[in-house]
Amino acid sequence: MEKKPVLLVVDDDPQVLSAIDRDLRSEFRRDYRILRANSGTEALEALHQLKTRAEPLALVLADQRMPDMEGVQLLEQARTLFPEAKRVLLTAYADTEAAIRAINDARLDYYLMKPWDPPQDLLYPTLHDLLSAWQATYKPRFSGVRLVGFQWSPLSHELKDFLAAHMVAFQWYDFETNPEAPVLLASTGYSPSELPVVLGADGQTLAQPSRGALAELLGLSRKASQELYDVVVIGAGPSGLAAAVYGASEGLKTLIIERQNPGGQAGTSSRIENYLGFPTGLSGAELAHRAWAQAVRLGAEFLLSQEVTKLCVQDQYKVLTLADGSEVRTRAVVMTPGVSYRQLEVPGIEHLTGAGVYYGAARTEARSCGDQDVYVVGGGNSAGQAAMYLATYARRVFIVIRGESLAASMSAYLIEQIGRTPNIELLPFTEVQEVRGQDHLEEVVLRQNRTGEVQTRAARALFVFIGAKPSTEWLCDVLLCDGKGFVLTGRDLVADPRYAGQWKRGREPFALESSVPGIFAAGDSRAGAMARVASAVGEGSMAIKFVHQYLDE
Repeated sequence: MEKKPVLLVVDDDPQVLSAIDRDLRSEFRRDYRILRANSGTEALEALHQLKTRAEPLALVLADQRMPDMEGVQLLEQARTLFPEAKRVLLTAYADTEAAIRAINDARLDYYLMKPWDPPQDLLYPTLHDLLSAWQATYKPRFSGVRLVGFQWSPLSHELKDFLAAHMVAFQWYDFETNPEAPVLLASTGYSPSELPVVLGADGQTLAQPSRGALAELLGLSRKASQELYDVVVIGAGPSGLAAAVYGASEGLKTLIIERQNPGGQAGTSSRIENYLGFPTGLSGAELAHRAWAQAVRLGAEFLLSQEVTKLCVQDQYKVLTLADGSEVRTRAVVMTPGVSYRQLEVPGIEHLTGAGVYYGAARTEARSCGDQDVYVVGGGNSAGQAAMYLATYARRVFIVIRGESLAASMSAYLIEQIGRTPNIELLPFTEVQEVRGQDHLEEVVLRQNRTGEVQTRAARALFVFIGAKPSTEWLCDVLLCDGKGFVLTGRDLVADPRYAGQWKRGREPFALESSVPGIFAAGDSRAGAMARVASAVGEGSMAIKFVHQYLDE
């Protein structure tokens, strides 16, 4: 059996070290092994031993002021050895400025102040949050879901992306490079031609499963339990999750339906650092997982890997038809289908998608890019976050943009971080002209638009972030949309003469109400919405206020 994950605490003051060791053991010894070190040098020796023995490290908590090595320096070296481990600085009031700088410079996860008494209020909540996030991505060696497949198989990539998005800890076995993979596959009775194969924690196996079949294997609900709901939320991005949280918390019988992965486009972000209340940032998957757990705790019901294919109005009820033919009835609907990444239209792209060319999958594929060159196309925050995450693993990361700089489309904090990262290079005035490869990406052809120069470069992976389009193709026959497919709401339905007569109610539409009374739109697929996580969360919660007003009519 694998040993418990390690919590390493470091402080040169014996009394402080004993106190923090005592408090950690009191709260965490059931699930973790607590190690202590009285200097940065001793801590580094312990880290190298853990690495050699392939033992899991969950968290390092280090004092800032130590004579042989500052805590920030130790945490930077710990990140090199254990990139996924959480890093916490223990500091006095006088050192808080250094701690805040370290959040950006050393990718610190958090800092804690001395004294931390009582630990129930000032220590345990923070560490529980950090360890929960670590556990969500931690991949034990001998338990949990295992996936055997080919690295360059689009279906293998899709399954990895699905498991990662649902925060399911899994172990990946590349059939061509992992010597354990053929043995594991033989134990299932399947042949290599049937890969990828999923092995569940309970012994069940699936060959080349669909998303729906995998969801059922994981125990994710795909059938509605009620005959009638007060509100159904379609889409589990930030706005949909916020609507589910507020709808359930306010006593509405709430159902949320998601066809792909919780978190939407934001869920693919490797790190969101400008969301209120998270000073050290968090991944989009972590944010989605926390909101999902919160909504479930408050009473919301989820249907995952289910797609709504039709919406119609029958008297005061809305009837939703799902892809499997089943129907869901509700009194109100909040539409949050979100957006999807625009496709890069160059020769070779379709053949290599999922086999070296990826859309918003930096967290899923980053580990496979070790010590190789990768390319990121796009200049927005999603592209910047992906580049920073990939730089931890890849030899070099090239950001390809058509403009002169990132200033017009990327947040200043990300531009500063990219500028300080030595293995990230910006390629301005450049476009991808072609991608090449037999069964996987091997080369990208780049064109420098100012000089006309064309270069062919070796590439391990290409990550595309070139904007998004609303996922409303099936909606615009039912709801009024603008020319780009975004759902029109509120005053837009009555103020613009182009849409005169479309609103049939005796009152003005509520602010987020669509052209069909009782159907509301929120988030990125709504016309006029701001493409920010915070605004999407705000709109999702606002929509529930209008749902209440509609139901009270």
